[in-house]
Amino acid sequence: MTGFLLRRLGGAVFVLLALTVILYAIFYVAPGDVAQIACGPRCSPAQVAQVTQQLRLDDPVYVQYWHFLQGIVAGRDFSTGTGVEHCSAPCLGVSYQSDQQVTQLILAKLPVTASLVIGAFVGWVLLGVGTGVLSAWRRGRITERVLTWLTLAGTATPVFVIGLLLIIVFCSTLQWLPSPTYVPFTENPEQWAWGLLLPWVSLALIESAKYARLTRSSMLETLAEDHVRTFRAYGVSERAIIGRHALRGAVAPVIALSALDFGSMFGGAVLTESLFGIPGIGRELVHAVKVVDLPVVVGMVLVTGFFVVLANTVADVLYALADRRVVLS
Repeated sequence: MTGFLLRRLGGAVFVLLALTVILYAIFYVAPGDVAQIACGPRCSPAQVAQVTQQLRLDDPVYVQYWHFLQGIVAGRDFSTGTGVEHCSAPCLGVSYQSDQQVTQLILAKLPVTASLVIGAFVGWVLLGVGTGVLSAWRRGRITERVLTWLTLAGTATPVFVIGLLLIIVFCSTLQWLPSPTYVPFTENPEQWAWGLLLPWVSLALIESAKYARLTRSSMLETLAEDHVRTFRAYGVSERAIIGRHALRGAVAPVIALSALDFGSMFGGAVLTESLFGIPGIGRELVHAVKVVDLPVVVGMVLVTGFFVVLANTVADVLYALADRRVVLS
């Protein structure tokens, strides 16, 4: 286990460094003058030159990348409009647009995205696994056919369609719920939950469909095994077989998939955050790409990449713990 984790750690460092190299390469071959964008459309050539020098955009790309790596390890100093500012390690740079440290920006956005992902994650796992178990239990009956069609519809429906329908029905027409917004949990837990309810439901409905299908297929495969037939022959009730044996055998792939989805959703909830106006990491990343704010783009991608790599490692470990036949190598 220790060797496996160390190898994964080394691989994660390599992947994240490769991501930063690719982003820097794309940034410097893309059209547009970063200094002009950061300064504004009405800046004179002298002001643009001053911004170029202030942001050190006149340095070669490899020098800028080396300064970026130094900032992560030891921190660095930046010239701003008000003087020199020190950015402590791990320093991901300073935003070209706002002069705000990228690390502080990420720390401000991370709780927002985490609130969205954690709430939706609980919803889609419970709904998906419950639907899959019920579908396998009622195999061949009308219940299974209805649930199968619903999961197929959920798989094929984009999240923005579900989100718009929920807003129209529950916020505009029935007026049962307030408009989606984000209130920090520490300020008002009740408003925090109500404001994120529709985004949670939207993501849960979409993501739970594949969990229902995976759970159903795994359950049916487990129920067809010889030891389950033996339990039936000894008179064990179907409910006990489902709850104690079949579900336990089918849960390993569900655990692995849930860990992967949980990590990838930190950067993959862009549509949901944009649709509901949630100021999270995904929405900030889209804005940074539009205004060519390289430090913010690199920092956000590093964070989301870290969560994806971490989720892959956790998924492998949990899969091995859930199924002792799996050996980590």
